[in-house]
Amino acid sequence: MNVRPISGAVLGVLLLAVTACGGGGSGSGAADGKGNGEDSTAAQSKQSEAVVTVAPENGAKSVETAGALEVGAEKGRLTEVVVKDAKGTELDGEISKDGATWTPSTHLAASTTYTVHAVAKDSEGRSAAEDSRFTTLTPKNTFIGTFTPEDGSKVGVGMPFSIRFNRGITNPEDVEKAIRVKTEPAVEVESHWFGNDRIDFRPEKYWKPGTEVTVDLNLDGVEGREDVYGEQAKSVSFTVGRSQVSVVDAKKHTMKVVRDGKTVKTVPVTTGSPGYETWNGQMVITERLPVTRMNGETVGYGGEYDIKDVPHAMRLSTSGTFIHGNYWGGDAFGNRNSSHGCIGLRDVRGGGDGKTPAAWFFDNSLIGDVVVVKNSEDDTIAPDNGLNGWNMSWEKWKA
Repeated sequence: MNVRPISGAVLGVLLLAVTACGGGGSGSGAADGKGNGEDSTAAQSKQSEAVVTVAPENGAKSVETAGALEVGAEKGRLTEVVVKDAKGTELDGEISKDGATWTPSTHLAASTTYTVHAVAKDSEGRSAAEDSRFTTLTPKNTFIGTFTPEDGSKVGVGMPFSIRFNRGITNPEDVEKAIRVKTEPAVEVESHWFGNDRIDFRPEKYWKPGTEVTVDLNLDGVEGREDVYGEQAKSVSFTVGRSQVSVVDAKKHTMKVVRDGKTVKTVPVTTGSPGYETWNGQMVITERLPVTRMNGETVGYGGEYDIKDVPHAMRLSTSGTFIHGNYWGGDAFGNRNSSHGCIGLRDVRGGGDGKTPAAWFFDNSLIGDVVVVKNSEDDTIAPDNGLNGWNMSWEKWKA
């Protein structure tokens, strides 16, 4: 038998055929294997290296309202952080310049469920995200603040915004930070604490007439003292009316009523007699009473007087200083000082005569109007005796 040798060209064709058949015959195993390797590499290249961290952990309960919420990013930068309560209200916060952390700008509300959605990108611009949900603590002890003036009221130019708390505050900075005062037109407003249960807000000088003031009380969840949390979250607005500043001269026994810079009336008055002198200083009208009872026992004067029907009375101090109608003073008005420290204006019993000086002044006064007393033999009234912080310098007020 003759055996013919296979030429190199034919052998190459056969080898090519075998290789081709071998590749196809492994089926799609070898081809798919190669394809899977490429897909896997592509998938890995698309996965972000950034890692987002959220504290507290998902599902956490009884979370502290301050200091517990932390959002961070490793191997990347935070690009978006959205924190919402159950009502969909977003919590303000700020991403740091390096993108490593997000910090809430305020505390959390108590007994509230929050959701967190955070996104970070790595150096290649690939995103990673994290979602979480947690619920804050329910306080066993709470505090509230009683404030003045009332929401929606129109007040005089001397009216501060004052809050008195029912519990002594030992974390004043946290409480103060949760109260925002906004004005239109804009003016610098500063706060001052009187003791640990009262804080007042005012500008350097009397309010400009027409100023709109809005106060946001974001006290819900603020730890005012250890384990005692605020429960108020509300907005209060008031409007400043015309300017009225009345100046009482205790030596001349007169009161000059100045409205929007012009004297509109000069009224004869009587102030505190020797030993009972009226305070000097700037005093703000805080209460208006068409008729009230005045009893010396309530202000340390024993049974020296008890008048059950004092007309047209307006409070100037916590300690009991009023400017009021007086129907028993005879010829004292404009002539001599005969009161127990109050400022008296001529009136009639029952206050029914609308033409008397007391009736006129009552009808033309607002809560927040200023009464300034000068030339009395007494000291200047203390800033915390009523809403009379105007007797404190701006530097001391801010300090």
